[in-house]
Amino acid sequence: MSLWDEPSAGIDVELPHNGWLPRHHQRNLWGYLENGGRRAIAIWHRRAGKDEVCLHHAAKAMQLRAGNYWHCLPEYGQARKAIWTAVNPHTGRRRIDEAFPQELRESTNDHEMFIRYKTNGSTFQLIGSDRYDQTVGSGVAGLTFSEWALANPSAWAYYKPMVEENNGWAVFITTPRGRNHAKSMFDHARRSPDWFCELLTARDTGALSADQLEDALEEYCSLYGDDQGTSAFNQEYMCDWTALNIGAFYAREMASVRNENRIMEIEALPDLPVHRAWDLGMRDDTALWWFQENPCGQLYILDHISTSGAGPEYFKDEIDHRIAAHGWRDGTDYVPHDARVKEWTAGGRTRIETMQSLGLNPRLAPSASIEDGRNAIRRTLPLCVFHPRCGTGIDALEQCCREWDDEKKAFRASAVHNWTSHPHDAFRYLALSWRKPQARTIRHPTMLPHGWQIPAPSDPRVGGIVF
Repeated sequence: MSLWDEPSAGIDVELPHNGWLPRHHQRNLWGYLENGGRRAIAIWHRRAGKDEVCLHHAAKAMQLRAGNYWHCLPEYGQARKAIWTAVNPHTGRRRIDEAFPQELRESTNDHEMFIRYKTNGSTFQLIGSDRYDQTVGSGVAGLTFSEWALANPSAWAYYKPMVEENNGWAVFITTPRGRNHAKSMFDHARRSPDWFCELLTARDTGALSADQLEDALEEYCSLYGDDQGTSAFNQEYMCDWTALNIGAFYAREMASVRNENRIMEIEALPDLPVHRAWDLGMRDDTALWWFQENPCGQLYILDHISTSGAGPEYFKDEIDHRIAAHGWRDGTDYVPHDARVKEWTAGGRTRIETMQSLGLNPRLAPSASIEDGRNAIRRTLPLCVFHPRCGTGIDALEQCCREWDDEKKAFRASAVHNWTSHPHDAFRYLALSWRKPQARTIRHPTMLPHGWQIPAPSDPRVGGIVF
């Protein structure tokens, strides 16, 4: 589906760059950007050449306007393999060298994946959304988010003022990963006259033959099984927003949250406390969820924040602001067990002591294994109603995935450590803390079928085993 039915309407799409020309299905996006477009989202299937278009556009834009240009991957570590060292199989040349010819460069920093042009000092750099607050330079003239559906959505909130201050452009390219922030942005762009918006499946572009698509489907099914393999194929090649995220811990539970419309405007009950569940970061993110149990047994998930580089005073201010703004009754702060050991600030105090000194109400979450915590999340999610304010946290729960083992061709039990980790861990403490485990009723049957008697638990013949 394209909102630009024809690449005409005054748009010149025959604009080559270093001998490169856009393929037929790439012309709408290329023409829009080359004619001054400032906001675009392209939901294209796998292997449609999304990065190719944006790299060439950035390289050409650098010659026309001095500034900093960034190409952002979900994780910094992915940028080298996916873009910097990747080779075009059709030409045998590195993709970065095709877009940014050596003769135009004043310098290249391989370690930083950084290029500076001779003519006007424009720079290009590969960055990661997992390190968005570590980038240097405010003169951002152009920014591409590659695999936007997997990126930390907070990165755009951080960069947007820089881009707008410099009247720059931003492009978001991705395949779907469920109905997360990428879907929300796509829906917004589809309604806005200020955006370019396009969704292209493999059948729309014709970039892959029927045999190639059939091979891709068979490969996915061989890796994941027929059901999940077909879902993965539909997600990657048919741009299906409803396909389950392969490897996601809570794919079905979060799909039910959306399908049952359990993301809605809700208000906390005034006579009940609003509690908080924390994941306390030492050198990385701290995440926080606000929640309330209502008398019907539902959980109202009222808000979420996750940020890095902030001290305890910042979170105290955020808590006070919400209590004042919404009239919430103050509750308990559930924190992980290591909060009584590790220091949060200088001075030798534990983080629990620091929280208490600020007037917070810390209580240790129940101690449990990570897997028990995940099971607690699975039991808790069917009871949850989320406020839309929790958007980034909801995305994190949907995106939290198992690691993939290339050698064994299977998912590991461990999770990928990325921007989703801290919101997930905070929700894990929420799921373990919000209610006490119900005591298990122990029954002592006295008779088995056919008249067999069971000795009492105290009988030494059964070693005191309680049935």
